[in-house]
Parts: sequence; structure tokens; C-alpha cells
Amino acid sequence: MTDDPRSMRDRMLAGDPYIADDPQLAAESTRAQSLTHRYNTMDPTDGTARRAVLEELLGAFGPGSEIRAPFHCDYGSQTTVGARTFANFGLVCLDVARITIGDDVQMGPNVQLLTATHPLEPGPRRDKWESAEPIVVEDNVWLGGGVIVCPGVTIGANTVVGAGSVVTRDLPADVVAVGSPARVVRPLP
Repeated sequence: MTDDPRSMRDRMLAGDPYIADDPQLAAESTRAQSLTHRYNTMDPTDGTARRAVLEELLGAFGPGSEIRAPFHCDYGSQTTVGARTFANFGLVCLDVARITIGDDVQMGPNVQLLTATHPLEPGPRRDKWESAEPIVVEDNVWLGGGVIVCPGVTIGANTVVGAGSVVTRDLPADVVAVGSPARVVRPLP
């Protein structure tokens, strides 16, 4: 891992092992923390100003979408949100890898989208190596309150994930899934 001449940021963006305390990554993370702090302390009735902060923070923020404060992310620029999407209080996007949220997605309170992962071997983990895998939430998905989506997962269009579920593997379109780990319990009509 140490013979790679790429910057830690380039490694991170490629999904390869990297060390997060790199100065460039730290600066980008500080930018995101500053913007999320501003967003989380704004008057909730000032929709125009709040939207402007999210448009500055995120890679894309679709028309008619809303994220209720508090909202937390690692970088912001790695997260895109489609049109007419709603995220209730407490959304966490650990967007070390890309997080793509489609159109018309509904997310309950305290949903966590977690792209970051760490080595299982104790040595590299102690040396602070990590990596990430992207998450995709396709159009018209409903994630119930407290859902956790793990690294590398895609959730297919129209799927409903029950409250408190932990999604460790891809879910197909047009199903209901519940549990920890989340399992498909029935197709949607």
C-alpha cells in the first residue's frame, strides 16, 4: 500500500486503501463540517438560504428535495441527491465513496448511508488504512427510520426497507425488505 505514488485523495476516489488524515482530505472534511454546521444551525424557515448551503456542500441537490437538520457527511461533494427527495432528521452520509440518491426517495429519521470500510487485519487497521465502496439508492425508495446501509450496496427502484433494518447486500427493485441483515420478505405489486 505504501509504494503507490498517488495522493491519498486519488486513492480514496478510486476506492483503494488510503489514510484519511492526509492534509488535502482533512481540508475537504473541514469544509464539509463547516457547511453542515452552518446548515444545522440555520433558521428552518429560511428555505432559500438552507438550499443554497446544500447546493454548495453536495455534489448535486435536485429540485424540490429537502434534508432536515441535523445532517452530517464526510465530504458532501461525494453525495448526489435527485429531485423531490425527502430526508428526515439525522441523516448521516459517510461519503468517502460516492453516494447516489435518486428521485422521489423518502428517508425516515436517523438513516445512515455508510460507504467507509476498514481492513479486517489488525495491523493495517492500526496503521489507519481504510477504503470505501459506493452506495446507490435508486428512484422512489423508502428507507424507514434508523435504516443503516452498508458499503457497496445498491437498493433497487421502488423498494421499501423497514425501520431499523441493516442493509448489508444489494436489494432488487420492487420489494419489501426488513431485518438485520435486511432480507426480502415480499415483492411489491
